[in-house]
Amino acid sequence: MARFADYFIVVGYDQEKAVSGEGCGKIIQRFPKKDWEGTAFPQGVEMFCQPGGWRLSRDRKSPTFFTVVLTDIESDRHYCSCLTFYEAEVNLQGSKSIEGDGDEDEEAEEDGLIQPAQVFAPKSLILVSRLDYPEIFRGCLGLIYTVHIDSLSFPLEGLVANLFTFQVPVAGGSQKLFSLGAGDRQLIQTPLNDTLPVTSKSVGLLFQQLGIQNVLSLFCAVLTEHKVLFHSTSYQRLEEACRALEALMFPLKYSYPYIPILPSRLLEVLSSPTPFIIGVHSMFQTEIQDLLDVIIADLDGGTIKIPECIHLSQLPEPLLHQTQTSLSLVLHPDLEIADNAFPPPRTAPSNLKLLDKEVRAVFLRLFAQLFQGYRSCLQLIRIHSEPVIHFHKTAFLGQRGLIENDFLTKVLDGMAFAGFVSERGPPYRACDLFDELVAFDTDSFKEEEFSAAKLQKHIRTFSEQLYRNENPNPHMAFQKVPRPSEGSHLRVHQVPFPLLDDEQVEKMMQEGVAKHSSAPPSTRSEKKCVVPAGPPVVSIMGKSGSVFNSARRLEVVRSCISFIFDNKTLETEKALPAALRALKGKAARQCLTEELSLHVQQNRAILDHQQFDYIIRMMNCALQDCSSSEEYTVAAVLLPLSTAFYRKLAAGVNQFAYTCIQDHPIWTNQQFWEATFYSEVQSQIRALYLNTPEGKDCITASLKDAGPPEPAAGSDEERTAMALAAMQLRSWPGLSKDKQHELVKNEESTVFSQAIHYASLMVYLLVPLDTSKKIKLLRNAPVADWESGSNSIVTNSIAGSVAESFDTESGFEDSENSDVANSVVRFIARFIDKVCTESGVTQEHIKSLHSMIPGIVAMQMEALEAVHRESRRLPPIQKPKILRPSLLPGEELVSEGLRVLLDPDGREEATGGLLGGPHILPAEGALFLTTYRIIFKGTPHDQLVGEQAVMRGFPVSTLIKEKKISIQNQLQQNMQEGLQLRSASFQLIKVAFDEEVSSEMVEIFRKHLQRIRYPQSIFSSFAFAAGQTAPQLILPKQKERNTGFRTLSKTIVKGAKRAGKITMGRGSQTTLKKSDRGSRMTWHEDDDVSISDDGEPPPSSTLRASEKSTMEQLVEQSCFRDYQRLGLGTITASSSRSKSGEQFRITAVNRLYSLCRSYPGLLVVPQAVQDTSLHKVARCYRHNRLPVVCWKHPRTKAVLLRSGGFHGKSVVGLFKSQNPSSTAPASSSDLSSSLEQEKYLQAILNSIPIYFKMNGNNTLSNRSLVGLSPGSDRRTSRIPKMAPVHLDLPFANSFTRGGMWASLRSSSRLNHHPSTADVGTRLAGKDLAPPAGSSSLQAQLLKRQAALYVFGEKSHLRGLRVDSSLNCELVPVDFADTRQVKASFKKLLRACAPSATSSDSEDSFLKALEDSEWILQLHKILQLALILVELLDSGSSVLLSLEDGWDITTQVVSLVQLLSDPFYRTLEGFQVLLEKEWLSFGHKFSQRSNLSPSSQGGGFTPIFLQFLDCVHQFLEQHPLEFEFNQYYLKFLAYHHISNRFKNFLLDSDYERLEHGTLFEDKGDKQARRGICIWEGMNRMHRRSPVFFNYLYSPTESDLILKPSISIPSLNKWDYFTDETLSTGPCYDWGMMAARSDGSEEVHTLSNSKRRIVWPCYSSVSRAQPDAITKLLSDIGKLEGELNQTSEKWQTTLERVRISIQEDLAQEGNLRKQSMVSISGLIPTSSLQAFQRRSMLHLPDSALGEDRGTAAANGINRRAATLYNQFTPKSEENRSYEGILYKRGALLKGWKPRWFVLDITKHQMRYYDTGEDTNCRGHIDLAEVESVMIAAPTIGAPKHISEKAFFDLKTSKRVYNFCASDAPSAQLWMDKIQNCISDA
Repeated sequence: MARFADYFIVVGYDQEKAVSGEGCGKIIQRFPKKDWEGTAFPQGVEMFCQPGGWRLSRDRKSPTFFTVVLTDIESDRHYCSCLTFYEAEVNLQGSKSIEGDGDEDEEAEEDGLIQPAQVFAPKSLILVSRLDYPEIFRGCLGLIYTVHIDSLSFPLEGLVANLFTFQVPVAGGSQKLFSLGAGDRQLIQTPLNDTLPVTSKSVGLLFQQLGIQNVLSLFCAVLTEHKVLFHSTSYQRLEEACRALEALMFPLKYSYPYIPILPSRLLEVLSSPTPFIIGVHSMFQTEIQDLLDVIIADLDGGTIKIPECIHLSQLPEPLLHQTQTSLSLVLHPDLEIADNAFPPPRTAPSNLKLLDKEVRAVFLRLFAQLFQGYRSCLQLIRIHSEPVIHFHKTAFLGQRGLIENDFLTKVLDGMAFAGFVSERGPPYRACDLFDELVAFDTDSFKEEEFSAAKLQKHIRTFSEQLYRNENPNPHMAFQKVPRPSEGSHLRVHQVPFPLLDDEQVEKMMQEGVAKHSSAPPSTRSEKKCVVPAGPPVVSIMGKSGSVFNSARRLEVVRSCISFIFDNKTLETEKALPAALRALKGKAARQCLTEELSLHVQQNRAILDHQQFDYIIRMMNCALQDCSSSEEYTVAAVLLPLSTAFYRKLAAGVNQFAYTCIQDHPIWTNQQFWEATFYSEVQSQIRALYLNTPEGKDCITASLKDAGPPEPAAGSDEERTAMALAAMQLRSWPGLSKDKQHELVKNEESTVFSQAIHYASLMVYLLVPLDTSKKIKLLRNAPVADWESGSNSIVTNSIAGSVAESFDTESGFEDSENSDVANSVVRFIARFIDKVCTESGVTQEHIKSLHSMIPGIVAMQMEALEAVHRESRRLPPIQKPKILRPSLLPGEELVSEGLRVLLDPDGREEATGGLLGGPHILPAEGALFLTTYRIIFKGTPHDQLVGEQAVMRGFPVSTLIKEKKISIQNQLQQNMQEGLQLRSASFQLIKVAFDEEVSSEMVEIFRKHLQRIRYPQSIFSSFAFAAGQTAPQLILPKQKERNTGFRTLSKTIVKGAKRAGKITMGRGSQTTLKKSDRGSRMTWHEDDDVSISDDGEPPPSSTLRASEKSTMEQLVEQSCFRDYQRLGLGTITASSSRSKSGEQFRITAVNRLYSLCRSYPGLLVVPQAVQDTSLHKVARCYRHNRLPVVCWKHPRTKAVLLRSGGFHGKSVVGLFKSQNPSSTAPASSSDLSSSLEQEKYLQAILNSIPIYFKMNGNNTLSNRSLVGLSPGSDRRTSRIPKMAPVHLDLPFANSFTRGGMWASLRSSSRLNHHPSTADVGTRLAGKDLAPPAGSSSLQAQLLKRQAALYVFGEKSHLRGLRVDSSLNCELVPVDFADTRQVKASFKKLLRACAPSATSSDSEDSFLKALEDSEWILQLHKILQLALILVELLDSGSSVLLSLEDGWDITTQVVSLVQLLSDPFYRTLEGFQVLLEKEWLSFGHKFSQRSNLSPSSQGGGFTPIFLQFLDCVHQFLEQHPLEFEFNQYYLKFLAYHHISNRFKNFLLDSDYERLEHGTLFEDKGDKQARRGICIWEGMNRMHRRSPVFFNYLYSPTESDLILKPSISIPSLNKWDYFTDETLSTGPCYDWGMMAARSDGSEEVHTLSNSKRRIVWPCYSSVSRAQPDAITKLLSDIGKLEGELNQTSEKWQTTLERVRISIQEDLAQEGNLRKQSMVSISGLIPTSSLQAFQRRSMLHLPDSALGEDRGTAAANGINRRAATLYNQFTPKSEENRSYEGILYKRGALLKGWKPRWFVLDITKHQMRYYDTGEDTNCRGHIDLAEVESVMIAAPTIGAPKHISEKAFFDLKTSKRVYNFCASDAPSAQLWMDKIQNCISDA
């Protein structure tokens, strides 16, 4: 029973304090005066009864009522009901102050003198109770107010005194009638069960206010401990909402601050760090807006606001969805029938109180499903005297499969759940609705998922129970509470609330209490029962079907273990890798532990060395692979095993398994040890009560008391610890004191003995074998996310490495060991303290344990010393032999191979992956560093893969990132240290070092690497070093060890970003004087540095006379040869005018590089310009790169010019500023040079022939604009969905002459109408309306097409005007600067060679490729190039003047020439193009490719690679137009950064001249010539057609290529992703030659014609058979047989071509032009060839050195005729051919076809006739399953015998054939059969 009310308080407005400003209240009276015992008077009531602050009011407000909840320090709640009404505030109105009794008031009223009051003050009546009956309290306070306001004749003192005299039962469902003695009759209804919250209708109300989704969010927020704040204008609503939210949490209890109504004074509570549920009045909305981490719910507006910083965890699926559906069923029952044609008649809306219970039933069900099976994860630690219970979170989450679910994890970690476990853990207590529900069978939950009717029924039954809990009696007794008369609060003359007589109240209260206390209290004993256990978690999950075939894997693990114990070493070796892989599966790990524990029980714990090694490997693997969810389980089971298995090292020295599995972080996880300890204790306690006879007696005794025996008490095995505990708890009260004491003592000693056992186990696993190694793990013990553990198998193994004698003290004297010992002791002491105090071990026991630990640690360290000493004497395990890589000529090893394991990275091809194939990685081998490359060479670790060599390597100069990593490896446990090396050639080497490699060796390796990566001068780079016979650069070995390093480390210092500041390294041979070097460095800046205004240093006079370039040498350069070819004038001095009237001349003014350092020696300039004025012109451009001509259109004679960007301030004269007066007068030199510049541009314009006609047939053709609009692409359907990118080339809109360039945008607003180009609408200024499509745009262009277009950067052209007299227009361009290219390349590298597999399945390769924006940048470059091509073709000249004129300018200029001029598409022409535009015009190869020390910090910017990728795109779209193939481009891409060739080493011709590498000196410089890439490539090409494209057949008619450049038509270049692990990169041809001979023998040995090609291992392009390779090899063989000298392949090819053309001519085939396109080898029209190039495979890489890759099929006669005749059919291998009838698909007829059986390609092809050369289709023999005689079908040829029919069954379909007669059918079948079996 409880007191009905504790305190009654009257609070009024405080005038004294009010003067200071803010109003406040004061307590006028309180009853009783003294505090009750055990219930303190609540503080701060005066604040809470006016939460908005005390304010006076101008009018009488009606009385209000609400309930405030206060929580005291014991966390008990006090419900303060406040009734507030307003009284006239007399003192403020100047009339006489009225005090004392009411009589005076009445007299005064009769005088009629009092004016109606002006100001009213609030007064509150407060009733404080620990019971929560708001409606009853409303009645009581209302009654007191009514008696006062209506002046009823009842004494107020009596009413107040009566409040305290009632006793109310807490629960039980009884009704209590009472009366305060004012003619009232009230009834209190107690709930049946006080643990269930009482909500009346607040939950229903909350859902009505906020809606399902919002309430669910708030629910999740409260459970995951976020702060929740409600606001509303009604206090009552706030109270209801908080109550509802808390009730939804049941069975969890909210344990943080809960303040339904927060007064204004306490608003700063909102910024407290703890979670809370708080309500505030909406008047404070502005104050709460800026709270950062609070979820705010607006009850009146029905919204919630979740701040961005909060990540709200959602309920796990499918529970979230089920909850939403059930709620919608309950709250919106009409939703389901809303669409019915005949809706049922309206049902009455559900009573809000019932609705409230239904919603709560849904949430109760939700909790039951969330916590289902929680009882099976409770660990019972003690039963007597108080039960101690621990919850095993990890086991629960793991078994429910919800480890990754952050919602449940947060809930289980929260305080509410901890309270839940301590309250509901004990197995014998009072139960409620939740206990029934959570023990509910899982199947019925499953049934309800599928049947809505069952679900509704279930929710109904639960809601009825909840309703009955609050309203147990259906017929309520009659209640009567008088209310005040209508409008009484508005009366003018009101009496203030009187002061009550204290003594009278006290006296009446005493009497009442005395009267009640004489009645006996009706106590109700709680009915306790055994808590139903419910299903264990495992059964809830059901057996989830495992993804892989686990039975097979378990078999592998089992057989491997039995091989180990049967000592079958060979079988073990084979099975082990598979078993280790299988251990990635959960079942396999479980199987491993079971098998091992079986062997322990059979006493097979002593192992020999080999067995020991295998077992350790498997244990390590199991521990390493398990996910965090079962880590505890696996580790707990391995714990006893690791102390059981051991091997004998020497007499009396045994090594136990635990010494080898200590490296896993799980052993330093305190929670793991706790959980494992607790589960062990639980099983011990269970055993204690199962085994004691008294225990059994008392169990049976208790059963007799309890009536019929419960099913739980079955046989001993079935009885769980919880069931035993329940019985013990039930019988406890009836036991004698001694018996109770004895039970407590037994349990305590059980726990204590386990604690000792675990302390020693922890010592075993924490003291390292080699104590000199510091314990890494203990220093930074990872904070585990889960407390958890699992049940471990108990073995009474007295474990430990037992040495024969030990001296306890020695452990303490060892100084270096003491810190290891101390940290272990500290760790164990922490553990002991925690678990022993939790499980109630006595203090003296804990003390004795603490004093034992250091001794155990010392003994263990002593014992381990002997073990460590002996284990080091064991013979090392046989490791695979280190294979040495073959080296290039001149390449030398710098460091001997370091033994490593090549670890798989994020590319999955090598590890089986999606494509299948063998597990080539991980591979064991060694890492080598040579003067040129980093190479890994080894063999796959998995022995079933075979003995193949695995190679991965890249040139040192391409290394862009090197970082140390630590790899935890399953093969050898101690391999910790690793390196990850990333190369710009799209390669990644990730290795783990073997334990034999010390960290010093790794450091030495890294220093060497750094030294070779950035050679001191170009002469120490491989291109030059390799050419020299004596390796002068490689310092002698011993010197490197000592002195070399000091100097090296200085060079490696990263701080010298500008290595230019570092003086030349000692001992490096440099031909430069230091002064030279300095002058060069001044202008060799990074891009990011702003360019100094004067651009160039004064021409250096340090060039020695002998090195001055002579004209003869310059004329030999490809630049000049190309100018001659294009007819760009002759070399003349400026004075002598050319007679021929040529417009341009070649000037040699730059032959000493005095005009511009980064330009070639010979430049093409307008005829009219004097050499002297060029210097002035150059000043206006960055780096003096003035506009020069680089190409002339052969037809329109338009020229392409290139230059650096303009210098903004010196372009004054040409592009006059809009507002000349404002500019300061320019200096004279500026003016003169800008005048020169204007003259220069004028001269250019004068030199350009005006070609375009007015009819416009040569202007931008329709095709071109369409070409710019991606919609016109042939593959319109594959348009990607991309966000519109604004950029591309906004053409200038600043043409004052009304130039009509609309801004062309592109790329992603894809236009599906090929006819209209995607033309933007931004037009210049106030010009005409935008053109509607390309035709109108053309019309605009035709009107005025400028003679010269200047493409420049927006920033330079902004605000500039072209002098209107010049026929010239400016076009601003947006382009990707080098920083963007650099960033994009970084992302591209990561996408193509990721360092680890992505955990997120969303991050696919294609997504990463798109994110890199590489393709987008290509698109922009190509777009600009295409526009330039069109302009040149239509007769306008173009000047490209972007950035410094050596990056994007070079890319675009080269692409324009490539597209416009077929010469550059030949092998020779492409070389000329690169030499001219890239090398001579000063593209900074060294700096961009990060090759020199000076560019060390700059990063890798692949401008040239981007250009090659663009060329690759052209080559893919126009395969007939290029003489070179893909391999040629890949070769250049690989070697322009490899340092293998000298060509790409420096940044300009000037630098090459300075280093003496520009011209080939015949003579004394022989030693320093270096290797030239063109010579090398020509040598290769002469030997075999590696770079030749067999499809090369250029069209005569259309010289200009117009590729499609929309993003969908650009493809990823396979150079980025292909790799060949069998040989390493296939671009180092020097080694390829050496290798190929060896590989040939292997193929000839096997008689099969098939070759196995593995993705990523073999070179697919070389393995694919193709006709041409076959022919050339046949011819080579024949030449050998006929003893002829072998011809060059090119001459042979020419003869074939001519012979075929002659044949065709003889046949009278006049269409030979279109037919003989692909070199005439495969006659077909070009278009067909283009479409069919996917079927036709042509060699893409080296064809070997005059040797066949495919064996001849042995028919020499046939081959000889082939050699003489060159018959066109000869390119195919036909082992058998003839006519067969083939039946088409179903319902089609039989047709005769010419069939060819081809053994080499392994297919059966068919043609229309025997003469036909176009194959109509083929059947792949690899897919054929069987070939058999068949019966003839309908429609078969009539005259043929029945036995001539046969069927060919493939994996896809069945083919029906019919031969001419039975024997030939038999022959065909035999041939096909042979083919299949041959394979």
